[in-house]
Amino acid sequence: MLKKLLGSVREYKKSSILAPLFVAAEVVVECIIPFVTAKLVNLIDEYEKVPLDMSVLLKYGLLLVGLALLSLIFGALSAHFCAIASCGFAKNLRHDLYYAVQDFSFTNIDKFSTSSLVTRMTTDVSNVQMAYMMIIRTAVRSPLMLIFALTMAIIVSPSVSVAFAVIIPVLAIGLIFIVKNSWGIFHSVFKKYDALNNSIQENVSGMRVVKAFVRETYETKKFKHASDEVCADFTKAEKILALNNPLMQLCMNGLMVAVCFLGSRLIIKSGGTALQIGNLSSLITYGVQILMSLMMLSMIIVMIAMSVASAKRICEVLSEKSAITNPENPVMSVADGSIVFENVSFKYSEKAEKYALSNINLSIGAGETVGIIGGTGSGKTSLIQLIPRLYDVSEGSVRIGGVDARDYDIKTLRDGVAVVLQKNLLFSGTIKDNLRWGNPNATDEEMVRICKLAQADEFIERFPDKYDTFIEQGGANVSGGQKQRLCIARALLKKPAILILDDSTSAVDTKTDALIRRAFAEEIPNTTKIIIAQRISSVQHADKIIVMSGGEIESIGTHDELMQTSPIYREVYESQVKGGEDGE
Repeated sequence: MLKKLLGSVREYKKSSILAPLFVAAEVVVECIIPFVTAKLVNLIDEYEKVPLDMSVLLKYGLLLVGLALLSLIFGALSAHFCAIASCGFAKNLRHDLYYAVQDFSFTNIDKFSTSSLVTRMTTDVSNVQMAYMMIIRTAVRSPLMLIFALTMAIIVSPSVSVAFAVIIPVLAIGLIFIVKNSWGIFHSVFKKYDALNNSIQENVSGMRVVKAFVRETYETKKFKHASDEVCADFTKAEKILALNNPLMQLCMNGLMVAVCFLGSRLIIKSGGTALQIGNLSSLITYGVQILMSLMMLSMIIVMIAMSVASAKRICEVLSEKSAITNPENPVMSVADGSIVFENVSFKYSEKAEKYALSNINLSIGAGETVGIIGGTGSGKTSLIQLIPRLYDVSEGSVRIGGVDARDYDIKTLRDGVAVVLQKNLLFSGTIKDNLRWGNPNATDEEMVRICKLAQADEFIERFPDKYDTFIEQGGANVSGGQKQRLCIARALLKKPAILILDDSTSAVDTKTDALIRRAFAEEIPNTTKIIIAQRISSVQHADKIIVMSGGEIESIGTHDELMQTSPIYREVYESQVKGGEDGE
C-alpha cells in the first residue's frame, strides 16, 4: 500500500526530503537554546561571587538571538517544502485516481458506487494528504524532540531526570488507550460517508423527481439519518480524543511539580553545587518539550489511523485492474459495420446466478437498419453494450466487421461505434462544446448539417446565442426531446460504422422520430443502425426487427413476418394501434 501511494510523490521527492531535514535542524537548535539560556542564568546568579562582564552578557544574548533566527529560518523552510510536497502529492494522487477511473470498464465502475468514488477522490485524499504532511514534518519533529530533549535533560541532571521516567510512561499509557479506542471508529466512519454522499448525489440529480412526487420530507429524513450516523461516530471519537488535553495538562503539571521539588531539594542540599538555578529552568523547558512531543505523537497516530482507512480505500481504486484491456496486437481499423453474435451469453458479475443474455445468435449486415423491441429487463440494453465492449461477453463471441470485438484496439472500436444511451447526458459548456465530443475537429458548417439530420437545428436556431448557447450541468436548461436530439447529433459527428440508439427518441414526437429515421436512411445508408424502441412505429420499417424476452431472442423478422409469427410483437402492435399511437 505504501509503495503504491508513494508512487504519486514523483516530482515532489526533493521537497519531501528537504522538509524533514530542515525539521531536524530546527529541533537541534531548539534543544540548544535552553542549554545556552541555563548557562546565562547561572552566570547572572553567580554575579555576586564572580563579576559578570557585559561583553559576556552581550555574547550570550547575540548567540541566543542567532539561534532563535536559525530556528525561525529552519522552521519556515520546513513548512515551505512540506506544503509543496503534501499539496503536490495530493494533486498527483487525485490525478492517478481520476485516470484510473477513466480506464475502468463498466464492470469495474459497477463495483464502486459513484458516491464512494467521489468520497475517495475528495475526503480520503484530503486525509492522506494531511497524514503525509504530518509524517514528513511533525512525525520527524516529535520523536527527534523527544530524544534530544530527554538526552539534554539527562546531561543537565541525571538525578532530576528520574521524574521523566515516571511521568512519560503514564502519559504514554494514556495516549495508547486514546488511540486504540478511536482507531476503530475512524475505520468504520468512511463507509457512512459514502452513504451520506450517495444521499446528496441522488437528491440533487433527481431534484425534479423529488419535487414532482413531493418527497422532500422523505429525502430530508434519509439525509438526516445518514448525517446523524456520521455525526455520532465523529462525536464518539472526539469524546475519546478530548481526553488528550486534560491528560496532557495533568502530566505536565505533575512533571513541573516533580522537577521543581527534586531540583529545589538538590540545590538546597548541595548549596548550588550539584544543580544550579539555570539548569533547573532548562529542565522545566525540556520537560515541556518532551511532553509536547508526546502529545503531538498521539495526534499523529490518530491522524494516521484515519488516513490508513482512507489509504486502503484509495489503493482499492488504484489496484483495480480494468476488466477490459487491449490485446497485445490489436486490430486498428473497423472494416465495416457488420455484426455477428455467436452463441453469446452474458452476466454482469461472475458471482451472478442468472445470465442477462442467453444463447444469442444474430447476424446483422453492414448498412442494415435493425430494430429491437422487448419488455423491461428483456436484455435489449445488455445486448447493444457488448458491441462497443462496454462489457465483455461471458461466453461466445461478438464479431464486428468480421473481427472479434476483443481483438480490436478499444479506442478504434469505440470510435467506430456511436452509442446514444437511454440516459442522455450533456456536459457543462456550449452546444458546440457538447457536439465536438463526437468530433473535436468538426467545423461549424458540419455541426449545422448534422444537427439538421438529427432535427436539432430548428430549436437551436431559436436560442438567442444559437450554437453558442450554454448548456447547464446535465442539460438542465433543455427539454428531454432537445437533449435526445443533441445526443444523436453528437453521435453522428463521429461518422461511425455502427450507430446505436437505445430508446433515444422516446421523448420526441412521432413526426420528429420519422424525420430522424428518414434522414438516417438518406444520409448514412452505409452505417449500420440499431434502434431500440418502445414504439412499433420507430422500428416498423427496419430491415429486420428483433423481439427479445427474458434475455433471449424470441423472434427475428420484418414487420409483416413478425405479425404472423410473434405473439409478443403482435400484442405490442395491437395495443399501440388501439391506443392511437401509430394511427395516422
